[in-house]
Amino acid sequence: MAKFIRIDMGSRTAEIGACPEKYAGLAGRGLTSMFIADEVKPTCHPLGKYNKLVFAPGFLTGTSAVNSGRISCGAKSPLTGGIKESNSGGSFSQKMARPDIKALVFEGLPADGKYVVVKVDKDGVTFDEAPAEIMGAGNYDAIKVLQDKYGPKVGVALIGPAGEMKLTAANISFADPEGNIRSAGRGGLGAVMGSKGIKAVVIDDAGASAVPIAKPEEFKSAAKRFANALTTHPVTGRGLPKYGTNVLVNILNEAGGLPTENFRRGRNEWANNIGGETMAATIEERGGKTTHGCHAGCVIRCSQHYVDKQGKYITSGFEYETIWALGADAAIDDLDAIAYADREFDEAGIDSIETSVAVAVAMDAGVIPWGDAKAALDLIKQIRQGTPLGRILGSGAAAVGQMYGLTRVPVVKNQAIPAYDPRAVKGVGLTYATTPMGADHTAGYAVATNILRVGGFVDPLGKEGQVELSRNLQIATAAVDSTGMCLFIAFAILDIPDGFNALVDMINARYDLSLTGDDVTALGKTILKAELDFNRRAGFTSAHDRLPEFFEEPCPPHNTVWDFTDEEIDSVLAF
Repeated sequence: MAKFIRIDMGSRTAEIGACPEKYAGLAGRGLTSMFIADEVKPTCHPLGKYNKLVFAPGFLTGTSAVNSGRISCGAKSPLTGGIKESNSGGSFSQKMARPDIKALVFEGLPADGKYVVVKVDKDGVTFDEAPAEIMGAGNYDAIKVLQDKYGPKVGVALIGPAGEMKLTAANISFADPEGNIRSAGRGGLGAVMGSKGIKAVVIDDAGASAVPIAKPEEFKSAAKRFANALTTHPVTGRGLPKYGTNVLVNILNEAGGLPTENFRRGRNEWANNIGGETMAATIEERGGKTTHGCHAGCVIRCSQHYVDKQGKYITSGFEYETIWALGADAAIDDLDAIAYADREFDEAGIDSIETSVAVAVAMDAGVIPWGDAKAALDLIKQIRQGTPLGRILGSGAAAVGQMYGLTRVPVVKNQAIPAYDPRAVKGVGLTYATTPMGADHTAGYAVATNILRVGGFVDPLGKEGQVELSRNLQIATAAVDSTGMCLFIAFAILDIPDGFNALVDMINARYDLSLTGDDVTALGKTILKAELDFNRRAGFTSAHDRLPEFFEEPCPPHNTVWDFTDEEIDSVLAF
């Protein structure tokens, strides 16, 4: 029986029941978004009693399908004020799926203001007072304490000091198989978890049987075809494993779409100092890991262990977006300095994209000088310390811009715009503007087709074809986010038709279904419509689907501008 577990944080009780019929055919983002749309009052305060926090694995999580270890987290976002799904790697999702837990739903607010550890295992749900030594501590130490207490193989989801302070850029961190950190980073869901008095959720899948497969031989065959597509595609089979996502630094710089010094231009002269090729060479020279999976079964292995000059671990999952934001947007050309900042983001439990963009906005305001790595790290450390300036920084780029009276603040729906200038990569600009999630490149990654020529090619500097590209990718992504798959499978399934067919065949074999590609598209549309409807009821209008005015300025070196009409923008998700 697929279990649906509701946990009331007010009474600290749990109700374990069968999955409601209306959610039986959903998983991952599909389940979190449909549930939030159904049960959360759209106008509620995100940190109040009416918001709910949902964890859900995907359709294929817990199976032998490669790259199927993502967890979806859903709630009303305290950062955007709209619906939010944020997902992460790590071990947690697979440990939810094996005992057949369809969803964990956290409701209500604690009456006593105390933080607890919620433990889920074969015997049910228990509530333990959070150990004193993990309160206010960095996430690395907190994970070690929790795994020492509950067992080295348990899955751990936790908030750091940022979540305890309920900062609107706080994330939910997840332990990976080696006890390092992955995060559901965007949208401030760590603040929601903190508001409910949850320091950590521990899941122990001991005693769980293997995930049942309705048609094992068909599943095995489809899984082999799917893995073959990932390992043979040049991006997922070679580029990402060798250089990580940071391979994009030099590519975007060459394309003129690498936002530099708070989006003033799309190219800089120091990009190679922080690029993927330099990063990989540095890691190799120092004896770190140039390739690493964030969960069991990952064959893309785009993560890594970045180490210092003595070979000591600093951080993993050292992603392009974080390196871009501090390295180009904030003009810091030192990879080591950026790595230490990334480590501090993980320790504090704060979104590294949102907060890095906030650092660049602070530099623009004159709080610290452009490119000053030491000052930037000192500023970031103030988040954990809870200073007034640290709390402002931990509330995101828009908060920093508001405090300092700036108009050059790169946000949509209050969420920071990531690492691709929308004037030079126009398809992703439409995604930033229109996704219900706030500015989010992963909601419809048009960079694949605009820059990498995956799934065809649409000229990144022109308008033609961009509306259809963003729309189709947003629909497809909503469906992929429901499978439990890493978004990077999109590179292979866009270019290799049998890779997509194999994905659908795995779902069919897992559940004894007969889905088609059209059904996948229909699922994506259903999810997006529910998310858009939630936001409409929360007070969002088409006026919120707009980029900041400063993007009307030319972006060197191409000197292109953001030139879509309101009607064109509004047509993206008018399906």
